[in-house]
Parts: sequence; structure tokens; C-alpha cells
Amino acid sequence: MGNQTSLAHKKSWKDTMKQWGPVFLLGLPGFIYIFINNYMPLYGLAIAFKDYRYDLGISGSPWVGFKNFEFLFATKDAWVITRNTILYNLAFIAVDLVCSVSLAIFLNEIRSKVAKKVYQTLILLPYLMSMVVVSYLAYAFLGDRTGIINGFLNSIGAKSIRFYQTQKYWPFILTFVNEWRMIGYGSIIYLSTLVGLGSEYFEAAEIDGAGKLQQIRYITLPLLKPTIIMLVTLSMGRIFRSDFGLFYQVPRNQGLLYDITDTIDTYVFRALLQSGDIRLSSAAAFYQSVVCFITILAFNALVRRNNRESALF
Repeated sequence: MGNQTSLAHKKSWKDTMKQWGPVFLLGLPGFIYIFINNYMPLYGLAIAFKDYRYDLGISGSPWVGFKNFEFLFATKDAWVITRNTILYNLAFIAVDLVCSVSLAIFLNEIRSKVAKKVYQTLILLPYLMSMVVVSYLAYAFLGDRTGIINGFLNSIGAKSIRFYQTQKYWPFILTFVNEWRMIGYGSIIYLSTLVGLGSEYFEAAEIDGAGKLQQIRYITLPLLKPTIIMLVTLSMGRIFRSDFGLFYQVPRNQGLLYDITDTIDTYVFRALLQSGDIRLSSAAAFYQSVVCFITILAFNALVRRNNRESALF
């Protein structure tokens, strides 16, 4: 009886490998890449809790506990960089949600396939640009002497604006630049959801006499709700991280603007350049990851409490 069970087990395992073996082989390069790129570097998290020395390596360096994290919390700039990081991300999430959904609805109403493809390509181009290129485009508009805006102001006899020395303009500038670059990517995701919706809902609404605005309010937006919640939840998981290129390249690292443009990422980068101590950047990255993880769990729990079906997990 035992031999028969063993033979049946071997036969079952052989059949399983025969059926799924090629699939496992196809997925093996991906698993190896994920292991090397995503899991092996986790050992380096220990640097955040050690007095790291290059000659001793990670394992030989002495433990210092949370001493490296004092760099973020003990500095007088801790409140400023934390405030800027959170508030900018909240503004980006809100503005991107409104603009991306609106643009997706507009593109969905275009009936010409050629025109729709052209518009999708054009609005996606800024997302594909390097942030260095974006910073030069911004400078072309905001430059003190050669900028397009100041050139126009001078032509009508108005006084020039020194954008790179004036803090009050930069919350709007950074929000605008970020949205100009990201709106195409966000709208494409929402548009893909709209394309998959059945036309019978809208046809029934038209028969009942509903106009376009009513269809958007009572059909389009409710059907987009799961996608909106998913993308907002993922964005909340990055609320303690910032686009380094946006906050470093676009303001051109101007010291006069640090109070309004400095975030955790740019602050740590400059500190790393000055000190060359990777313990500080490791501690900051670890802190950001933990807080972002807690944030996404909390936001998802809030969503699940109000609408379980819309929660990610």
C-alpha cells in the first residue's frame, strides 16, 4: 500500500512538472532578477543602524541603534522638510486626480480614433522627458533676463519677477510643472478603465433623457471609483517621498528657495554630498519606507471600513 502511494505521488509530481515545468522555466529569469534586485539589497538596511566603516564592511561595523536617525529629527530643518514633503504630495494627489479624470473623460468623448491617438501621444510626451530637460524648459519661461514671462512683462512696461529668488511663487510653479508632466500618464490609466465600460449604461441614460453632465456624475464617476481609490491609495504610500528631479532640478538648487522647495530627499542628498556619510541617507530611506508602509496600511484600512470592495486588501 505504501509503495502504491509513493508511486502515485511520484507520478503526480512528474505530471505536474511536465505540465508546469516550462512555465517555471520561463518565469525563472524574472524570479532571479527580483531576488537580486529587490531582496538581496535588504541586507544593506543594517547600515541605518550601524556606525558603518568601509574597511569593516556591513557585518563588521558596530551597532549604534537609532543614532543615525537623529540626523533627521534633531536638525532645525526637520519640520520644514517634512512639512514640504507631505503638503506637496497632498497637493499633487488632489490636483492630479481632478485633472487626470477630467482629461480622461474628455478623451473618451472623442470619436475619431486618429485624433484620440494623436492627443494621447502628445499628452504623454512630457512624462517621457528627463527632468533635466523639464528644468531647462521651466528656466526658459522663468529666467530673470531671457525668460519668456519676464520678456512679456518688460514689453508691456511691467516690472520683471525674479522667480528664482522669490519663494511665494514656487508652490504653484512646482505643482504646475508636476501636473504638466504627470497628467498624461494618469489620464491614460483612467481612460483605459473608461474604454472597458459597457456602452449600455450610457445608451440607457440617453433614452431616459440624461445629458452629458448627468451621465458623468451618475455613471462615469461611480464606475471610475475603484480605479480612483486604488491610485490614490498607491499615491498615499509615497507621501513621504518626493520626486528628487522636480525639487532639485527645476528650482536649480537655489539656496534662497530651500524653505519652500526643500524636501526630505533633496535635504539628504545635499547632506550626503557634504559629509559623504551613507549612514544618514540609509537611515532617511529606511524611515521613509516604514512611514510610507504605515500610511498605505492606514489609508487602506480607512477605505475598507467605508467600502470593503474598493480596498486593495
